[in-house]
Amino acid sequence: MEGIEISIGKVGARRDVVMLSVTGYVDTMTCSILLNKITESLNAGSLHIIIDMSRVNYVSSAGWGVFVGEIKGIRERGGDLKLVQMTPEVYDVFEMLEFNRILAHYDSIEEAINDFDISIGLDITKSAKRAFRDLKPQAAQGNGSVAAPPGKPRQRTGARGSGFHAQNTQKDPRQMPLQEKVRHVIIKDPTGGVFKIQKELRRNKYGRTKISPLRLYSLLRKINLETKEKRYRFYRSR
Repeated sequence: MEGIEISIGKVGARRDVVMLSVTGYVDTMTCSILLNKITESLNAGSLHIIIDMSRVNYVSSAGWGVFVGEIKGIRERGGDLKLVQMTPEVYDVFEMLEFNRILAHYDSIEEAINDFDISIGLDITKSAKRAFRDLKPQAAQGNGSVAAPPGKPRQRTGARGSGFHAQNTQKDPRQMPLQEKVRHVIIKDPTGGVFKIQKELRRNKYGRTKISPLRLYSLLRKINLETKEKRYRFYRSR
């Protein structure tokens, strides 16, 4: 059984933000340990909490329940809990379950810290350049993931003479096999998550194809496109 390790630190301009750096698995067996650490911080009067998930390999439904179950009470007390640096695999499940509508999440620790500092009225502009410099080595020596592209990629015109996109523009998407439909949707917008792909497939353009989120996620894993990073690489390779 995989375990969990949690280290605690204080960050922010006033060192009033608690950062819990989690390593391992957050599942039924370990989520109580994480919950205890969050509760200890709250009982000590620290209402601003960052969870660094860059070394978390897996989060079960019980693990997500810890964050979702605590967030309402934290916010009612004037605080917040922010998740940072999720791996692509963990983030995709996070997005698929639509917890991104409930919990604040950030690509970097600096963004979360700045958000907390701004919320208490601090001027962070003087440290902006330092924060940007700090981000560069982290991107190089982190978990090997490629940073998500800023904004929505420019849509392609299909001018290239060969390749998937050029071929598919000549086909009726309604007649494509399911895997081809999914790839076609990704080519149009590689930034979309599972639910957005599912929504697109239900359009008349794709023959109102119905597929459950879990089945769609399994299909994306089968064709090696289950993360946003992989979908963006696929888009760039066309």
